[in-house]
This record gives sequence, structure tokens and C-alpha cells, in this order.
Amino acid sequence: MKNLIACCGLDCETCDARVATLNNDNELREKTAKLWSGLNGVPITPDMINCLGCRTEGVKTPFCDKLCPIRQCVLKKGLATCGDCPDRGGYPTVGAVWNSNSEAKSRLLERDR
Repeated sequence: MKNLIACCGLDCETCDARVATLNNDNELREKTAKLWSGLNGVPITPDMINCLGCRTEGVKTPFCDKLCPIRQCVLKKGLATCGDCPDRGGYPTVGAVWNSNSEAKSRLLERDR
């Protein structure tokens, strides 16, 4: 499996935070911060929009680094992703991601990883 697939199955390669970081695109950082602030109901500033990917070395957004319960669970269990966890079906947080993004679930449950 590509390292740019997040613990939950989202594709970090296409994430605006990663694209903005790689291209040093401050306009995209501003746009993403505004969008994510509205979606999450919390203040997110452009300087928080720096990330190289959930499962890669390097900078991450504050949420991805320390606050994401999915990533923290995967790290605690020593797994690569939720797809490797026998409890994945009963975990409501990853279920919320998978219910809103069926491709994320498919990425993790493919057997040819």
C-alpha cells in the first residue's frame, strides 16, 4: 500500500494541505484553512496547513499529528492502517469516514496491499 494512504484510507496524495505544502502555495493554504474552519467549526489558520501525509515522515497538520483519534489508535496498536485492525468494523470514528467516503474503505480492505 502506498504510504500516502492515510490510516483511515483517505488519499493524502490529493489532500489540499499536502499539495499546498509541496508547492508552498499560500493561496491554497488560505482557501483550505477557511474551508476546514467552516466544516469543523473551529478556527484553522493558514499556518496550520502544512502536511506531508498521515503515514509519512515530516510535518503534519495539528489535527493529523496529535488530535486525529484514528491515527492515534493505529499508532498505539502498532498497525499500518485501520484495514489491519480486527476491530475496525466496530470503531465508530473510522466508520464515519468510511460512510462518507467509500473509496477510503475500499483502499484499506483491498487484499493486494
